[in-house]
Amino acid sequence: MPATTLITVAPTGAETEKSKVPALPVTLDELVSTAVDCEKAGAAVIHVHIRDDDAKPSLDLGRLKATVDALRDATNLIVQLSSGGSVHDPEEHRLRVLEAAPDMASCTMGTVNFGPDVFMNRWDFIVELHERMQAASVVPEYEIFDIGHVASLGRLLDKHGLPFGGHVHIDFVLGVPGGAPGTAETVIAAKQQMREHLPADATFAATGIGRSTLPVLLTTLGAGGHLRVGMEDTLTYAKGEPVESNAKLVARANSLARLAQRPPMDVASARSMLGIRS
Repeated sequence: MPATTLITVAPTGAETEKSKVPALPVTLDELVSTAVDCEKAGAAVIHVHIRDDDAKPSLDLGRLKATVDALRDATNLIVQLSSGGSVHDPEEHRLRVLEAAPDMASCTMGTVNFGPDVFMNRWDFIVELHERMQAASVVPEYEIFDIGHVASLGRLLDKHGLPFGGHVHIDFVLGVPGGAPGTAETVIAAKQQMREHLPADATFAATGIGRSTLPVLLTTLGAGGHLRVGMEDTLTYAKGEPVESNAKLVARANSLARLAQRPPMDVASARSMLGIRS
């Protein structure tokens, strides 16, 4: 059981409309302010999606670079860019995310139905993204939307080597319509698949979408995993109570991690565990 808990905040995502959720941070100033508050609340990593001037999902390279620079100037957080973007982004734009020189980037390990859409991740694209991250000294967070994606990750590592930094860290995104359900049973089954297919020192975080947030969070703490929280995945703090801020979700994760006697991991320790370049 790890002594501390890595907390990642995913503040924005690509699915929610700002007009429907005014508290969602979509401008650069809003994102930086959110990052500062979430670092104070106990987060060590920020998983970043950006928006354009109309608050629509974007993978504009200039905006990505400006976002990385601004977050580094204002915080010590590990900056992790989403290479998923939205389900409509072309592969060449998703690969170009690495040119913004983040500390980390997501690498989704398979295609999955995403509500009425399809989040496409061809094998050849996964391999190219993995190898470009190795070359660019960017640490991947392997995103797992379904149990079979764990075996796919094992195949990727066997054929194409360990990621930059040498450490394998994955995030189970559970409860997406079309993916694995956000239940305690899924967390335990996913961890068992890790034992069968991944290096013994691989680590995992998990996040539950919507109402599955707390069952996934609590089970993950008990199973020795780390946490991802944020308004990308959760818009309701409790039944009938909208989320007021990402920092409030981080603070709840912080308090539950401390209750489990696994307080939040500081940024320096997170960099060391994940193998991020200095």
